[in-house]
Amino acid sequence: MKQVQKVAHLIRDDNEALDVAARLAELFAQEASARDRDRVLPVAEIQAYSASGLLGAIVPKRFGGAAISNVTLSRVTATISEADSSIGQIPQPHYCLVDAVRIVGTPIQQETFFADALAGKLFGNAVSEVGKDYETSTTTLKGSVLNGRKFYSTGSLFADWVPIAAKDDHGKAVMVYVPAEAIGLSVLDDWTGMGQRTTASGSVVAENVEVQDWQVLARHRLFDEPTIHGPFAQLLHTAIDLGIARAAMSDLRDWVQKRARPWKDSGVNQASSDPLTTTSIGRMVMQLHAAEGMLDRAGGYVDEASANPSDVTVGEASVAVAEAKVLATELALAASSMLFELAGTQSSLEEHNLARHWRNARTHTLHDPVRWKPHVVGSFWLNNALPPRHGSV
Repeated sequence: MKQVQKVAHLIRDDNEALDVAARLAELFAQEASARDRDRVLPVAEIQAYSASGLLGAIVPKRFGGAAISNVTLSRVTATISEADSSIGQIPQPHYCLVDAVRIVGTPIQQETFFADALAGKLFGNAVSEVGKDYETSTTTLKGSVLNGRKFYSTGSLFADWVPIAAKDDHGKAVMVYVPAEAIGLSVLDDWTGMGQRTTASGSVVAENVEVQDWQVLARHRLFDEPTIHGPFAQLLHTAIDLGIARAAMSDLRDWVQKRARPWKDSGVNQASSDPLTTTSIGRMVMQLHAAEGMLDRAGGYVDEASANPSDVTVGEASVAVAEAKVLATELALAASSMLFELAGTQSSLEEHNLARHWRNARTHTLHDPVRWKPHVVGSFWLNNALPPRHGSV
């Protein structure tokens, strides 16, 4: 069994988690544009995140964690994502895979993986395959031998554990938690996405990797009963989008106040007094506040479903998160585009790297087809139809 070697700060409660996130965000924001421009991976920043204790903040209290609420975790994620959305995204699969241990993990899995999360160890992600849908996996676990190739493996290049989705000898979906140093495991830095450039969301290759039974989590059980696994994952994606929107709007305010020129027909001397500019920004601010409120509302529904899982509570959580995700997606794309419209031509110069907000928004919002989410919301409101159970709702 893997021994715990890292030591992280122990988060005590929700308020401390928010305070720690705010301090980290201030640090992460300083070189975020340069890291994106030059594609400098945030190795030191992820080490700081690990040492902060945030990776273990969702561990249940009976295992020594703070068990912070989903409302708080989504706020933490939005705060970090505003500073650097790549760093905000890197722990997203970690939280999902730690929570999967809470939902369906065996006692030895819970004891081992919760201790590692509390120690600051990062869990990566190796679920998706190029050209395959969410449920399809050509990766196999035959006996104790794992083989396969994954892509979109956010976090794995920085991870201590690389959970890999596979099918076992019985064709059942499993998640194999593989140590990053395992013989036969390769994590490749071959991510070329136009946005979220420093998530290192490239390939993971398993070639005859030997695993033990306790490393195999019964992934197929995650949706046998009503669980928050789907809405929980989507809640964190929503928070990342909100963070990107906030970052774009922060730069928008700075440029309009300090650098943009008013249109000559406005009759004012400053762009920040241009009535058409202030009207456009006012509408965007209202959308921002609505998205923030919807994220908190959705987190509350996920908290309720986590405490009292049922078809109804989990369905309501999925719908609430879907509503928030649509709003945050639209806001991130609109704000990162309006930035250029109101800041003026100079804002398009590469040396300012303001395009990173739109690139990050457009790339991250492609995770799941947001066009399906209004259908989920409308079907529930009109026909009381519960959403399907999977990781994308």
